[in-house]
Amino acid sequence: MMSEFIINGGNPISGELTVSGNKNAALPMIAACLLTDAELLLKNVPDILDVRNMVEIASSLGVESSFSGGILRLKAAKIADCGIRADLCARLRASVLFAGPLLARCGSAKLSSPGGDRIGRRRLDAHFYGFKCLGAAFSETDSAYSLETKALKGRELFFDEPSVTATENVLMAAVRARGRTIMRNSASEPHVVELGELLVKMGAKIAGLGSDTLVVDGVERLSGAEWTIGADHIEAGSFLALAAATGGEIKLNGTRPSSLWMTRRVFEKFNAKMEIKKDFVRMHAGQKLRINPEIGNAMPTISDGPWPQFPTDMMSCTIVMATQARGSAMFFEKMFESRIFFVDRLIAMGADATICDPHRVIVNGPSHLSGAELSCPDIRAGMAMVIAALCARGRSTVRNADIVMRGHENIVGKLRKLNAGIDLSYACPSPAGP
Repeated sequence: MMSEFIINGGNPISGELTVSGNKNAALPMIAACLLTDAELLLKNVPDILDVRNMVEIASSLGVESSFSGGILRLKAAKIADCGIRADLCARLRASVLFAGPLLARCGSAKLSSPGGDRIGRRRLDAHFYGFKCLGAAFSETDSAYSLETKALKGRELFFDEPSVTATENVLMAAVRARGRTIMRNSASEPHVVELGELLVKMGAKIAGLGSDTLVVDGVERLSGAEWTIGADHIEAGSFLALAAATGGEIKLNGTRPSSLWMTRRVFEKFNAKMEIKKDFVRMHAGQKLRINPEIGNAMPTISDGPWPQFPTDMMSCTIVMATQARGSAMFFEKMFESRIFFVDRLIAMGADATICDPHRVIVNGPSHLSGAELSCPDIRAGMAMVIAALCARGRSTVRNADIVMRGHENIVGKLRKLNAGIDLSYACPSPAGP
């Protein structure tokens, strides 16, 4: 069955929501349960397919689990297997995050190439570099990876890129290594910090969270812990982009101010003003979007980058917002060479946009978008397609809706609460021709 969003657009959204827990924090935390034989209790866990798949992988390794009402209990009293089946690895990118905990707990880990969104090349080199620095032997055969060690030993290492998943993976191995590990050029995104805070609550010794240098003193044993996952700042930013693009009003509860500062700075370039408070963010209705030129009347460039720069996961939705703003802006996607190719679909809807190369697109606005037959190439572009359809006049069909639902909890229910015209349907694919 093929999942589809049926969307009737052209009306401002309005309402109030509570932001779901950060999926990019939940996924490594599920893997972290392997680091202890005690129970890990996670609250505010988003009920999405990616989380369900991570729990299934954990279960295949011998982890006992229960998941209901946003509460996930995990207990890895014993590890039944140190290898992850290839079909499970293929379901999501985050499957690679079990490598570090398996290596720390069992001394070995076997996995295959992870799946996930196809937004360009997503290297694994930083992961295996870090493991080798800690004393693991690495081998590769036909997209299958094997890691072995007699004992992980701390040392100083320097990542050639501040990879989020590599930082998380190596950090989870380092907390159980002998001695001190210094991780330089580490990622510092909010979900990396939150994973580190959970590990500290479990008994790990980590200094430097929130910076690009982590200092880890290994411990022999970690305990269980209880943790409430913070709000997903990418989901919050996506709904703010929707409100701005449709001229609507929204209040989002449960947010953390520091995770939205850079998003606010970028939205200010489009004259989209938000009110950030201690535990909520609000955007008022009726804002007239216009792209403010930079000093010297230069066209502004919106670039992504490692935290605290503008998140790459916000680029797609912000590009759609720009189609509804008066003026011109260039978007420079530095991190993934395939992320902006969804813009072709916006052009088909009536957007005035020029794809300069795989990393840059110029958007001129405002454009009157028309309903169209669309598809979701990845989670973030899929959400951008939903926003575009809600901006457009008429009816749109957004296919492969399950891709969006992989990363957004109860997306249809939340949009309906905002008075958006959206339905989810399932259709049989057309039979292949002769």
